[in-house]
Amino acid sequence: MSENINKLRWRCRRGTLELDLMLLRYLEHRYLFADTTEQQTFLQMLELEDTELMRYLMGEQLPSDESMKSLVLVIRTLPV
Repeated sequence: MSENINKLRWRCRRGTLELDLMLLRYLEHRYLFADTTEQQTFLQMLELEDTELMRYLMGEQLPSDESMKSLVLVIRTLPV
């Protein structure tokens, strides 16, 4: 399991500090406790382009997909 988390941690590194921090915060504080659907949605989120992901996580836009929208809102509200 730790090998998978390490791979995910690497995938969360996006090259912008804001995205890195938000994605890693989710991974470290919620991912392991999330249900399978939410975990799969997170994996789909990691496939998005940085510009699209930035718009979602910085509050400029919400995804049309309901599960992705829910996850974006969760990530936005995680404590710093």
